[in-house]
Amino acid sequence: MWKKTLMFSVPVLLGIGLCNPVFARDNYPTLRLAQSQPDNTGRNERDQSSATVTPEDQSSKPADVELTRRIREAVVADQSLSTNAHNIKIITINGRVTLRGPVASDKERAKIVATAEHLAGTTKVDSHLEIAHK
Repeated sequence: MWKKTLMFSVPVLLGIGLCNPVFARDNYPTLRLAQSQPDNTGRNERDQSSATVTPEDQSSKPADVELTRRIREAVVADQSLSTNAHNIKIITINGRVTLRGPVASDKERAKIVATAEHLAGTTKVDSHLEIAHK
């Protein structure tokens, strides 16, 4: 008996709630589009150059993979860094580390570079970290 009541009640209640024009209008606010779309054209053109190191260039040598892992682990563990800083690109090729991406401040950039230099060596880190503009 309760199964029949449930089978009848649920569709009726759903139908009443979903057919109500107030429900449809009030619970889904209109999305607003950004005033202008982001333009990464310059950055994209730069990254297509063969001279620019990208994550696709990451070496698969065990020592390079391990060094990248250790640097990433140290950066992510530092809770004082911003989300952008936690997501920088770390690329290691033959023991040489390249850091790329946006960070919130000069202080963050210095912390990340110091961490990488501590783990890889001071002469083996190329920093291409950029300060993100608000």
